Amino acid sequence: MAIEVRPATEFEDVRTMVGPKRPDANVCWCLSYRIPSKQNQALHGTERGDLMKELVAQDPPPGVLAYDGGEVVGWAAVHPRADTSFAVNRKIPHVDDLEAWSVWCIRVRPGHRGKGISHHLLKGAVELARSHGAAAVEGYPVDNGGRKVDLTMAYVGTRKLFEDAGFTKAADTESILNGFPRVLMRLDLGG
Repeated sequence: MAIEVRPATEFEDVRTMVGPKRPDANVCWCLSYRIPSKQNQALHGTERGDLMKELVAQDPPPGVLAYDGGEVVGWAAVHPRADTSFAVNRKIPHVDDLEAWSVWCIRVRPGHRGKGISHHLLKGAVELARSHGAAAVEGYPVDNGGRKVDLTMAYVGTRKLFEDAGFTKAADTESILNGFPRVLMRLDLGG
């Protein structure tokens, strides 16, 4: 399997990964952490998709997509922390003043899970951040100690996934997801 990871510049592929089956459904579109909470709560119906379409057209785009052949099979949200709600999140600490990027969502389509695609996505997210001058990349996965994580909550990743990609634990957080503590994992890029 040759997985290719590219910047998320194709809106239809982003829609496949994070959009709803019904265009007017009020679902995340992976915007919950990307935009301020008040703005997110104010969006209804197709407004989330419209905003994501705008973000996909920006440089940098809102994340990366994984492809198996020509089929989109995965998504990872990554952007400068300063442009996300993590900039003001009281439960996720700031480690220092470096221009860090955040990875907050990793998603693999059903039927393609268990093939290591999340590892490719995380590597691709780091490469996108590096190509835009990031000094560091952070993630806020659950520290599940190898125990099963509910699939609806697995989007944040696991500590092991980030460790496998060379990240190290930089701090504990006050955030808990699915009963597991989240940790701040960090990869310094020497930028």
